[in-house]
Amino acid sequence: MPSMHDQPGAGELDRLGVRSIVRAMPKVELHLHLDGSLRISTALRLARTRGVDAPTTYAAMRRVLVVPEQVVDQAELLLAFDLPISLMQDAEALEGTAADLVEDKAFDHVRYAEIRWAPLLHTSRGLTGRQVVEAVAAGAHGAARRLGIEVRLIATLMRIHPPEANLAFVRDLERGGIPKGLVAVDLAGPEARAPNPEDHRAALEAARAIGLHVTLHAGEWGGAAQVRRALALDPERIAHGPLAIDDADLVAELRARGTWLDLCPTSNVQARIVPSLAEHPLRRLLHAGVPVTLSTDDLTVSDISLSDEYERAVTLIGVTLPELWAMNRGAVDAAFCDEATRGRVRADLSAWATGIPDIAAS
Repeated sequence: MPSMHDQPGAGELDRLGVRSIVRAMPKVELHLHLDGSLRISTALRLARTRGVDAPTTYAAMRRVLVVPEQVVDQAELLLAFDLPISLMQDAEALEGTAADLVEDKAFDHVRYAEIRWAPLLHTSRGLTGRQVVEAVAAGAHGAARRLGIEVRLIATLMRIHPPEANLAFVRDLERGGIPKGLVAVDLAGPEARAPNPEDHRAALEAARAIGLHVTLHAGEWGGAAQVRRALALDPERIAHGPLAIDDADLVAELRARGTWLDLCPTSNVQARIVPSLAEHPLRRLLHAGVPVTLSTDDLTVSDISLSDEYERAVTLIGVTLPELWAMNRGAVDAAFCDEATRGRVRADLSAWATGIPDIAAS
């Protein structure tokens, strides 16, 4: 484990000092899944009121929703999403869980968050994809207004869904107008089962044509080659992709394109993409000039807050506090928001940082 005193810019801060700073720090989170962040207490209530066969005690529900520190692969990690998705099949449940997540983020001093989920996974009880988006938007934006933070939404298209279904969802957004706060589409899901993102080019291009940003999950299986495949679709950001570090030419291309990697180290260890936090390439990617951001991926599945992830980046991965703060500020640049919002978030971060020398660049 790296010593705090060995890190340039960390000064004399010990672990408790780092924890105090990162918990107070106003933060930006760009890679956050709604269905992976369902509160255990909410899951118990939804299972009881929706008649879903599920654990009935907190401890048992936690064992289903929280993934161990390390599993076999991404496919096993994704099994933890099955129950939350089955519980979030009506507008009230979707609105409530979205509000819960915004509350949890506000409590952790997150000032700007982008929440993503796959609308077409929530239509088994009659909702349309658009209605799913509208329900999540109502819950998220209502809580955001009440709590004074900024929230935007990303609709995830699933790799394993028929390409025509994903395209139809985007065409419906085009016909009816993009719901307020929806800013992007994503492509995600079991990468080994559906490795080629090119299958969904039509939906991604249609989304881009109506003004939505495009991000793709890549490299949760298949390493650097999968990240390169994703680049062929010209995403602005890639979710995960830590093993891009294994391909020097790919690193150079990410740097030249300015394509952000939205990294989630704890989740990457859970899915066995990397063996441990100490070996996570976050710091090496950062020092290679690849633009990176830091997120949790899933609040509940990974049993982690963004403050926890920030602290681990410093104490276990070896990022300095100035580097951490620079990544946090960089996430504002990478955010899928309008310039007025970007300016407000930047000002909020800058006001907090005034007079805190520990995060100043050395």
